[in-house]
Amino acid sequence: MSAGGLNPRSQASENSPRSQASDNRLLYSDGEWDFETLRRIHDACEEIALGEMGLSVYPNRIEVISSEQMLDAYASTGLPLFYKHWSFGKHFAQQEALYRKGLRGLAYEIVINSDPCVSYVMEENTATLQALVIAHAAFGHNHFFKNNRIFKDWTDAKGILDYLEFAKNFVTRAEERFGEVAVERTLDAAHALMSQGVHRQRQRRVPDLRSEELRERERRDYDAARFNDLWRTVPGKTQAHVPPSELERRRALLQLPQENLLYFLEKSGPRLAPWQREIIRIVRNVAQYFHPQRQTKMMNEGCATYTHYRILNRLHEQGRISDGAMLEVLHNHSSVIMQPDFDDPRYSGINPYALGFAMMQDIERICEHPTEEDQEWFPDIAGCGDAMPVLRDAWAEYRDESFILQFLSPHLIRKLRLFHLSDDSGKPAIKVGAVHDERGYRRVRQALARQYDPAWTEPDIQVVDVDLSGDRRLIVEHRVLHGRTLEEKEARLVLRHLAYLWSYDVLLKEIDPVSGTVLREHAVSPPHD
Repeated sequence: MSAGGLNPRSQASENSPRSQASDNRLLYSDGEWDFETLRRIHDACEEIALGEMGLSVYPNRIEVISSEQMLDAYASTGLPLFYKHWSFGKHFAQQEALYRKGLRGLAYEIVINSDPCVSYVMEENTATLQALVIAHAAFGHNHFFKNNRIFKDWTDAKGILDYLEFAKNFVTRAEERFGEVAVERTLDAAHALMSQGVHRQRQRRVPDLRSEELRERERRDYDAARFNDLWRTVPGKTQAHVPPSELERRRALLQLPQENLLYFLEKSGPRLAPWQREIIRIVRNVAQYFHPQRQTKMMNEGCATYTHYRILNRLHEQGRISDGAMLEVLHNHSSVIMQPDFDDPRYSGINPYALGFAMMQDIERICEHPTEEDQEWFPDIAGCGDAMPVLRDAWAEYRDESFILQFLSPHLIRKLRLFHLSDDSGKPAIKVGAVHDERGYRRVRQALARQYDPAWTEPDIQVVDVDLSGDRRLIVEHRVLHGRTLEEKEARLVLRHLAYLWSYDVLLKEIDPVSGTVLREHAVSPPHD
């Protein structure tokens, strides 16, 4: 899924000269469109994408939805076919209020990483916008989804749509049988742990999501009460020293340490009902589905933006879209890649569309018109003459962090005026660590790449121990990177959800990975209600 890609605040009107309306090469003559127009646009884009750019895509399925349906899909994490949850309704109300007041626009498309690739386009779009989003989503995102190694290793494009339908039906049946309050509470807790509910190491095989419904039926009779709960009626006793060999054996049996908290709860939660395990599994699979997208946001959007820009310029060169239509394309394209300056009130970091598109264009420049500096920095691709094989290989083999480390050039660092600030809380002033000069290029590139590295941006939290035959207190560790401990209030809120699903006490230790020193501890008990 990719959403929010084409979201300029204003939209140009169709100003195609009437004198061109008679040109039978034009795909459309004004802003109006019908499904035959969409078919012509799709086929024309496909001809360029596959024939000239050498893209490889899943079969396309384009569905037209209303603005309200787009808002609804936005609210439910960008998945139009999804189970119900109160948080989605809350997000819908917020987004709708802003949209109706004109304080924000809407994405003109949402695309799902599936086979066939499903692109949802808004019925309010002009014909030109439909051409832009088809080129962007149905060919740009589609190619990236199909060919990027992270998506190939981690996602099941053929099974995701069936799985979403199964998940929606399962949650609905669970609400009818066990009550909406109980189901929503389990979903609340699982959602709170989603960011820590993914496998980050490569799996041996991609899970077959199409067979999940069959496997759920087989698990339905599984008895979650595998452990005798009578120990709670016994007076407390001093915890005996556990021999190292027994501790190692216990951890091995529970596959500890375990970075995927939802997976551990699903498999080892001592008091979870079978339907709760299945809901946790559903949330875990959805979290895993989104995991590659968090690692490739900039590349994915850069690929799609570069693709739509190249396709629509080619269509204009061929006389298949008018000058007026091309002006509308450029207006919307410029809005998408606009990068506010750091002192602009609208600044919220580096726009992934701006950086991604700029890097794709820069690679094209290096391949076709290299400088001596390019020859020195990129000897393997400089002057090769054809950028598309290089871009296709990059889209397939890299994620955001490694792509920046490999391809961000000194030329682009100067053009974007990038520099590195070193903010040390122990010092009274912020230090400029590197600027765009000979000594600073690599440091700037490394610092920027680090912002896209999950090892730096996401906390390393793992389940490390639990004594299922004793007090069953769950021990979780956070390996603190560069002294950045968790925010106390948020940590305790999330731990309450973990304790609710575990049903026993939870202790989170924040550990210095170098010295092994315990920096902080957070202890939480499960709620009694």
